[in-house]
Amino acid sequence: MRRTMRWVWAATVLPLALAVTVAGARADGGAPAPASVPAVARVWPVGVRPPVLRGWEPPASVYGPGHRGVDLGTAAGEPVRAVAAGRVSYAGRVAGRGVVSVELAGTELRTTYEPVTATVREGEEVAAGQVVGAVEGAGAHCGAVVCVHWGLLRGEAYLDPLLLLPPWLLNRGPSRLLPVLGVPLPQG
Repeated sequence: MRRTMRWVWAATVLPLALAVTVAGARADGGAPAPASVPAVARVWPVGVRPPVLRGWEPPASVYGPGHRGVDLGTAAGEPVRAVAAGRVSYAGRVAGRGVVSVELAGTELRTTYEPVTATVREGEEVAAGQVVGAVEGAGAHCGAVVCVHWGLLRGEAYLDPLLLLPPWLLNRGPSRLLPVLGVPLPQG
């Protein structure tokens, strides 16, 4: 009986443990992948549903080529909003571009937005949807096209910022009014 139980345990638990270990490892053999990203965003950084001009392309190594965020199409001067509540950890210029970084409340995450002329200061608390700046003109990040580069970090690890968006916000189509059956029409 004990031998059978050991065999059953070895046949079921060990492969499961191995699968979890393999799933948590990075493709390049490095440290395990970062923990999941909570869908805490309540708004897009710009617009209602801006076009994603360039998606997140994680680098194969820490210093390798890639795209460490997403580029969202917009217009110069458009307001840039904090996607979730948090505290401004940086508002200033980096390499000639305006950058705003917000540490998201209740998480180990921070978002970055650039090129942005900041309207907030370091240390300021912001609410989801609060304007943190305005989009600077073309040429800073997307060349001739105006865009906002939206980044997400946990510590020094870059993550896909689209993971912050809940499904209802990420895939929302147009609103549709449906008929209400069984309710009489108002008498006028």
